[in-house]
Amino acid sequence: MNILKKITNNTRIVVEERKKLYPIAALEVSMYMTREVFSLKNNLQKGPFGIISEFKKQSPSKGLIHKDADVEVIVSKYAEAGVAGCSVLTDEEFFGGSNADLVRARQKVDIPILRKDFIIDEYQLYEAKAMGADVILLIAECLEKNEVAELATKAKKLGLEVLMEIHSEKQLGKLHECIDIVGVNNRDLETFSVSIQTSLDLFDKIPDDFVKISESGISNARSVVRLIEAGFQGFLIGENFMKTEDPGLACKGFIDEVDSLLKITRGTV
Repeated sequence: MNILKKITNNTRIVVEERKKLYPIAALEVSMYMTREVFSLKNNLQKGPFGIISEFKKQSPSKGLIHKDADVEVIVSKYAEAGVAGCSVLTDEEFFGGSNADLVRARQKVDIPILRKDFIIDEYQLYEAKAMGADVILLIAECLEKNEVAELATKAKKLGLEVLMEIHSEKQLGKLHECIDIVGVNNRDLETFSVSIQTSLDLFDKIPDDFVKISESGISNARSVVRLIEAGFQGFLIGENFMKTEDPGLACKGFIDEVDSLLKITRGTV
């Protein structure tokens, strides 16, 4: 059993427990249920590139990344750095996250927040909206085509934007009109090896109806410039910032470096 299967199996158990503790009727009274979301899609289309910074304490492949990370401090500094949006991990067992992390992040920033989790049940969409998320993640590897369609459609009805993550060309058949953003994950889910070539190979195969972003294994500005020149509009980066003492400062420096390199590449300096 690969790690993704283990995570989704655990998620099913957790979701059933939460349904009993916090039924949908209880979630629907949240002040965030009627809030108009901040659009990550629009932010990514505003400039030459957009960074989606991630708050992540640990991962199955890297273990502990930033033990004492304070979500309020870090997401605030991410926002100050000029990110297009912020991703917050809410899976507890494998990533050390929590729903409370996202709630705390929402209270501190007025930028789009992606609920980064393993969405397999409509209930999690209500959770995301009630917590103050703007965008939800659908991982194509975890879902059948009909499940993607049903979850994406429901998310849009709740006013949420949808990011679908793919790992291979065959998963493009699961795309649906209610998806806003397509993310190419550069990480091989079996070997955990990463290569931005995955994104470069898939870019032209993704319909231009969707905003396209690259995820995972992005650790240097030159790689980002290469991907921008290929046509990508956004980049989800977590570990590269979170492994530092000051993720917000690292993020600001990274954005500035990409901006400088891009100007040199395009001859606009």
